[in-house]
Amino acid sequence: MEPQTSPESLGPVDYDRVQHQSYAQGRALPAASIQRYMDTFAPHLPARRPLVGVDLGSGTGRFTPALAEAFGGPIHGVEPADGMRRAAEQGARHPRVSYLAGQAETIPLPDATADFVLMFLSYHHVADKPAAAREIARVLTPGGRLLLRSTFKERIPDHWWRHYFPRSGDVERAMFPTVAETCELFEGVGFRTLEVVQTEAPFHGRIEDAVARLKLRAVSTFEHLTEAELTEGFARIDADLARGAIVEKSTLADFIVFEAPR
Repeated sequence: MEPQTSPESLGPVDYDRVQHQSYAQGRALPAASIQRYMDTFAPHLPARRPLVGVDLGSGTGRFTPALAEAFGGPIHGVEPADGMRRAAEQGARHPRVSYLAGQAETIPLPDATADFVLMFLSYHHVADKPAAAREIARVLTPGGRLLLRSTFKERIPDHWWRHYFPRSGDVERAMFPTVAETCELFEGVGFRTLEVVQTEAPFHGRIEDAVARLKLRAVSTFEHLTEAELTEGFARIDADLARGAIVEKSTLADFIVFEAPR
């Protein structure tokens, strides 16, 4: 029998147990991809520099130093998982970046600290989303920006690996909110929705390297699949890789721009 897939059936991902060991390598992006995101975010932030920012759910610091380079800083990387934060402190240092223990519901910064907050694929891990929305409003300056990069239920990306794990789409539809639900929640605490943005996320590099990274299982969706599903999926990937039959493709990346209460 196939496992049940519902929001209630999905437990939290324990990044201190496994994910921190492989996340930086498994989710690595080339410098060009990271710069592309910085260029995409820039028009939605104030033109002045420097900007103080919060990378909320900063993980292993995949984007934190780039935010400091692009927007001046200081940038505060806030991350609840000790293992992920230690990896960031070791592998993603920058003179204008500090990594802090905290979570979206309890950000360890004073009121009106930040010009912007970035949540990059971390929102779905937040347990108390209304509390997080209030806390983000607290640390932002009046009129500051929240860039919420997330997957949304009605816009599940068609990754090149998707069809090898047939239940992954159901898992993500259970894991992620809709755009409307997200806007309603933040607007309920005084934010204003400025724009819903969809941008291309190109496929970069060699497919062999992409397969190797995927095998590190640094994708939270995989935490909700069975070992049998993962073993079968990776076996099919290996077979297609050997015969040159994997279709590389770009996907679409979504983010919402919110303005903090004034």
